[in-house]
Amino acid sequence: MLLSFKSRGSRRAAGWAIGLLASPLFALMPTPATAAPASYDAAAPRSAGDGLTRTDVSFRGGNGLTLHGTVVAPIRSTGRVPGVVLVGGSGPGPRQEYAQEAEAFARAGIAALVYDKRTIGYSKMHRDFSLLAADALAGVRTLQASPGVDPATVGLWGFSEGGWVAPLAASRSSDIAFLITIGGPAYTPLRTQTWDLAVHLRHDHVSGSLLDTIAGPAAHLVDGAGLFPAAGYDPVPLLARFRQPVLALWGEHDTQVPPRESAQIFERVLARAGNDHVTIRFVAGAGHNGHRTTDGFENLGGPLLGGHPLGALAPGYAATMTAWIHQVADGRPPLSSAAAPPRQALTSRAPSNGVWYEANGVQWAVIAFFLLVFVGYPVTGIVGRITGRSAAAAARRPARLLAAAGLMAVVGTLLFALSVFATSGQLIGPVLAGRPLPWLILQLLAVIVAVATVVTAISAWRNRRTPVTGGRVRVAALVAAGAIFVPWAAYWGLLAW
Repeated sequence: MLLSFKSRGSRRAAGWAIGLLASPLFALMPTPATAAPASYDAAAPRSAGDGLTRTDVSFRGGNGLTLHGTVVAPIRSTGRVPGVVLVGGSGPGPRQEYAQEAEAFARAGIAALVYDKRTIGYSKMHRDFSLLAADALAGVRTLQASPGVDPATVGLWGFSEGGWVAPLAASRSSDIAFLITIGGPAYTPLRTQTWDLAVHLRHDHVSGSLLDTIAGPAAHLVDGAGLFPAAGYDPVPLLARFRQPVLALWGEHDTQVPPRESAQIFERVLARAGNDHVTIRFVAGAGHNGHRTTDGFENLGGPLLGGHPLGALAPGYAATMTAWIHQVADGRPPLSSAAAPPRQALTSRAPSNGVWYEANGVQWAVIAFFLLVFVGYPVTGIVGRITGRSAAAAARRPARLLAAAGLMAVVGTLLFALSVFATSGQLIGPVLAGRPLPWLILQLLAVIVAVATVVTAISAWRNRRTPVTGGRVRVAALVAAGAIFVPWAAYWGLLAW
């Protein structure tokens, strides 16, 4: 998934080649992490005249890595205040990205720790939820030890990818007083990513078979190729054991995580776990990150609003979170309730239906057979001309077309599918009649392969009495590959309009 649940605009500048080379960037491989010690270093608090103090801290996260963050707190408070550690979404995640959220918490009398996400042990090629959870727990211990913070009322806030990480961290410690998620995914990273891709492709006026192909065969191929190793990470088992109070939020216009489905899963699983303090809400006028948007595909304000690239927080978003935290901190966690979910653009689907022909071994065997035959035909033809043995001319011409079109269709389909994942659907080319131009070309090639298969088979049959050493075997293998290609192309959506 999860390539990124943040800004997509920067990826528009990448080229096709970059996208294909980036296809291994889907790796998410959880591994055990070493718990961080409670010790930390803190600089002197500073104030910007806005009623808040900011204290820079350094602490050791998972595997002993030193992380740097800032504790934002109110200057004046009566007694100790509750605290919240912000766990960011995918990407490098400098603390400035969540400055608005941290300041909103602090203005409401809640200390907030924001920290720079690790770049060691985390990248687009390697994502370790376990290590990120260890970082979050180290942040909790740091905030608990901060002056003026009530250590018994410190919780976690997780955004997007943090919606997988924060529950994992909370499940490892009884010190977590509560959990807040914004845009938290209830599905696996791969299923979430394919829904995200489908929604954005449809927004770019793509319709038809490509949407099903990306969510099904292409996703299954990416998973089977090991390009998305943690594609099956399932958050449900953790939620099923979760007992702390939970506030789960989704933007009304979330286009990167299926909000209706995720909310329904959160509500159902946590209720089954016996958790009576689960609040599910949807933020009006908000996107995936809780910031203002009109449709989820852009953030209002942008760089013109206080220089912040994400725009302003949506109205009511911060107030909902801060009022809820104060209720929990006062020992009055709200009883479970769920707001009516908004309309969802598309229904997500699992990458595989579990049928036999979707098995990785079958798919890769078929692809290998295609490549062997479609490449082997012209190669053996060259050898045949050198040795004076070749197929009959009548069968040679359609066979050449079949081999060439088949090779381009298979290789082109695989590369196009990988490029959609690698670029998060940003580099699909011009869209004609609801189809990206490269996809239309691939569909045309699939039709050519189907027709050429029939013509080659007929030509070979008519010339079956012509004595050609080895030529019949080559043509027979080619026709067999073409015959198998037809159902394969149908499965991949190449023959569906």
